[in-house]
Amino acid sequence: MPSEHTPLYQALAEELHGAISDGRLPAGSRLPSVRETARNRALSINTVLAAYRQLETRGQVEARPQSGYFVRSRLPSPPASPLPLKPATAQPAEVAVLGRIEAVLAAQSNPGTIDLSLACPKSSDFYPGRQLNRLVVDTARRKPELLTDYSLPPGPLLLRREICRHAHDLGMTLAPEDIILTNGCMEALQLALRGVTRPGDTIALESPTYFNLISLAEHLGLRTIEVPTHPGQGMSLDALELLLSEKRVQAVVTMPSVHNPLGTSMPVAAKRRLAALAQTWRVPVIEDALYAELQYATPLQPTVKSFDGDGWVILCTSYTKTLAPGFRVGWMEAGRFQRRIAALKFSASLAQPAFLGEVLGAYLETGGYAQHLRRLRRVYAAQVDRLRGVIGSAFPAGTRATEPTGGFLVWVELPEGCDGNHLCDDALERGITITPGSLFSPSGRHGNHIRLSACHHFSDRHVHALLTLGELLQRQIGE
Repeated sequence: MPSEHTPLYQALAEELHGAISDGRLPAGSRLPSVRETARNRALSINTVLAAYRQLETRGQVEARPQSGYFVRSRLPSPPASPLPLKPATAQPAEVAVLGRIEAVLAAQSNPGTIDLSLACPKSSDFYPGRQLNRLVVDTARRKPELLTDYSLPPGPLLLRREICRHAHDLGMTLAPEDIILTNGCMEALQLALRGVTRPGDTIALESPTYFNLISLAEHLGLRTIEVPTHPGQGMSLDALELLLSEKRVQAVVTMPSVHNPLGTSMPVAAKRRLAALAQTWRVPVIEDALYAELQYATPLQPTVKSFDGDGWVILCTSYTKTLAPGFRVGWMEAGRFQRRIAALKFSASLAQPAFLGEVLGAYLETGGYAQHLRRLRRVYAAQVDRLRGVIGSAFPAGTRATEPTGGFLVWVELPEGCDGNHLCDDALERGITITPGSLFSPSGRHGNHIRLSACHHFSDRHVHALLTLGELLQRQIGE
């Protein structure tokens, strides 16, 4: 307990330290502003700043630009263990993995379940609905022909120009004539794979990877090789270079910025090296940048595409996570594969709805997108902090979780003796859906992991569901 001789900033730091330690200030909560604390306690601003910075040095709080100080989670991250150099052998996805993916998706569609897994923000609070509604009405009034005329490629020039303008934030210089509009990011990924591979080819996937890529590869008749991927380092580029030197893969698929399911990003130096590997070995790299604009830190880290000097990187993304999931507007820049992939798009679905593209382009032109993204990043950063805080208090000792650099997904490593598939089954019986780690590997690896999502407003039901997961894990350990 501070004595009467304790400096004022030290006394304040100790008081706040105690409130954080005993849970009165939970993980993810925002400390009162420096000015507010100084006014309420009759302290100087410098005194309060000194106290907050001491807590920051201890690792108990973190400062977020233009947002203030927030309590950090005590949940440890997965250890930065050395990655194995030799990737797995090429193989098709296991039937059990594909079947479990279908079962989890079916459970998520049940309105009675408490969904802790789906990576689709459900509340209108996460999207600029009012602004888009006004633009829909205005566009229908000003350009009614967009509702009656056939949509033809390449799609609205306004939208393609705005895409290129905003791409500068991610370090890319793109041309409107090179933008291919798609039906969401998944169509872009499908077109990219169809454009650079043939049935029977082998592609390199991160492990863990987004589970829909596993299904997509299976449907296209492709074999997969899993490349070890770590939250702090991204895909093992040493392992990937070995594969490329042995000419064992025909394409690479990666999500280097705000990875799904890890929630973390590959270091910029590694992104630069990945682009160089693609050019050196003349193997296309398909970059899924779906969450890249949801990075917490600004300025945003650049994409791999921003280092692409010879067109070997194909960038795929969409506005489904940030603006309008119902519009299903995505886009891609295909580099040296532009002509072939544009032809594939034309034969597959002709073009995107011009009306929706015009509305989206008009919204991007207003300048409101940057403000919307800033708010969204703050919301998701707070949501993820709160999720990690509840996990840290509700799950058994030995639990670890990633510290996301953006988005709303958290990759959880369960304590020794716990199984993600069993937890998923037990949770479903309680009306709770989670995504077991085995879904993120073609061979069913990562069985002691789960993915949880924070793209919903935390209600008492959600917190209770997380507490229930902790109880189920304790039962597994006991058994």
